[in-house]
Amino acid sequence: MKTAKSLSLILALALSSIVPATAAPTCLYTYQIDRTKVVDAKTIDFRMRDGTVYRNVLQHSCTTLPFYGFVYVVHVDQICDNLQSIRVLTSNETCLLGAFTKMPGAKVDIGH
Repeated sequence: MKTAKSLSLILALALSSIVPATAAPTCLYTYQIDRTKVVDAKTIDFRMRDGTVYRNVLQHSCTTLPFYGFVYVVHVDQICDNLQSIRVLTSNETCLLGAFTKMPGAKVDIGH
């Protein structure tokens, strides 16, 4: 009996190390976004109405982003990390958002 329990425990531990845990995406309500700031070709800051800033590092560099700005289309009232694409104005370059990270010190100034 002890051997079966030990084997089950070893098997469960082995499987948990093989199967990666999938975290739920971080989503921002679009109506709570006050403004955005393009930091560079791979980074966008989203400032919320309450002053909280979420930084998004794009999955790949979006070379024309710093020059033209961007738009996005949502079908619900949220924009989610790793699921949402953006389109750069003028160049029409399409890029995929990466993970959102809440920036420490919620009162980060990202311009007007």
